[in-house]
Amino acid sequence: MNEYIPLNLLNIAIAAGFVLLAGLASIALRLGLAKSLGIGLLRTAIQLGLAGAAIGFVFGIKSIIWVLLLAVVMTAFAGREGVKRLKTRIPGSGLDIVLAISLSSFVVAISVTGVVIGAEPWWTPRIFIPIMGMVLGNSLTGISLALDRFMNACVEKHSEIEARLTLGANLNEAVLPVVRDSIRTGMIPSINAMNIVGVVSLPGMMTGQLLAGADPKDAVLYQIIVMYMLVAATAMGSIIAVMLARRRVFTKDMTLREDLFV
Repeated sequence: MNEYIPLNLLNIAIAAGFVLLAGLASIALRLGLAKSLGIGLLRTAIQLGLAGAAIGFVFGIKSIIWVLLLAVVMTAFAGREGVKRLKTRIPGSGLDIVLAISLSSFVVAISVTGVVIGAEPWWTPRIFIPIMGMVLGNSLTGISLALDRFMNACVEKHSEIEARLTLGANLNEAVLPVVRDSIRTGMIPSINAMNIVGVVSLPGMMTGQLLAGADPKDAVLYQIIVMYMLVAATAMGSIIAVMLARRRVFTKDMTLREDLFV
């Protein structure tokens, strides 16, 4: 296979030109996105540059302590981003999303690297860190969607929920339809991604491996594993997040919290 083509700052500058063109179009059409595009342009370069330095450091020393520390930092930032995406929040909802992202990501990433891929040791930096990053980045969207949908549905359908409670339903029975709908909402993006992969889109990991000169067969096999693990992480995280939030939305008197409607 051909070796990958190395890039330099000139290549990055040329690529940035496309974003600048989008910014000029925003200004011309008065879309109000020029500032956001500019900030995103800088943040992408800075954040990925720092991430590359941190990953290079961890790859160099090959210590489980530093690998797990980097994974924890990545998870913390993912949790922070997940909290920011929630439109409706109550005390404890931030903790719910952090726990959901942490548990699902670590369980899936460790299982994939240690069991499915069979890395020795399972925390091998060049395998575990990229896997962890992909799980966090992709499951975050589904988990946030599920939890946000649950919170909003409790507000929108509060009359139905309270009616079920009045008719004798317990807490679990009263919110069961909302729980199901919320988890389904979180899962849909991952399911849609599986349905179009390889036909409509070539995912990032597979594309990256092909650009790096990997055998297409190996790139495909790795991508299949990645797609399956992302669905598993999203499903697990969505279920955990919604189940944790299920009891937080109620008071001790079995009524919906008033701060949901603020």
